[in-house]
Amino acid sequence: MNHLAHAFLAPDSPEARVGSILGDFTRGVDVSALPAQVQHGVRHHLAVDGFTDRHPEVLASKRLFSRERRRFSGVALDILYDHYLLRHWQRLSQCDRDTFVHDIYGELQDLEHLMPAHMVKVTRRMVGHDWFGAYEDLENIGFALDRVAGRIRFPNQFEGIIEEIRVNDSELEARFLEFFPELQRFAGDI
Repeated sequence: MNHLAHAFLAPDSPEARVGSILGDFTRGVDVSALPAQVQHGVRHHLAVDGFTDRHPEVLASKRLFSRERRRFSGVALDILYDHYLLRHWQRLSQCDRDTFVHDIYGELQDLEHLMPAHMVKVTRRMVGHDWFGAYEDLENIGFALDRVAGRIRFPNQFEGIIEEIRVNDSELEARFLEFFPELQRFAGDI
């Protein structure tokens, strides 16, 4: 899961939502020194990732990618799932999407003091460039994935993976819609 989905699935507190995003930034962080709700959000993040990585629909989705790109399919799906979450928000949520995104951005700004420096830089870009709003457009998913490909420090064929997503969009979306409600139930029980 990517940042929007983690925040969406997180326990209902600003600190837990920030912790759920912080789960991607824990390298070098003493998580035990953070407030309890932030720690809970980090643990929630890890549990959600574990459930996702083992789910049959996710594993089947990864197999849709070519051998050259399959190694990066998990990263591609994480970001793509934010797109599908936005696309199907009314089906998956009781709350207003724009209000939720606005509130998350505010929480990220208000709780910067709980974040490592690298996360602060990323979340400021996230808010400043409205990443969650941008993820509504599949083309922007392609741009985001190509930026990730550019940060990989070894030769790879990840760039351009959006072409494989376009070819398989209907099946990837259908598998997401089978998987995500199960993830919501799992996440609600953590």
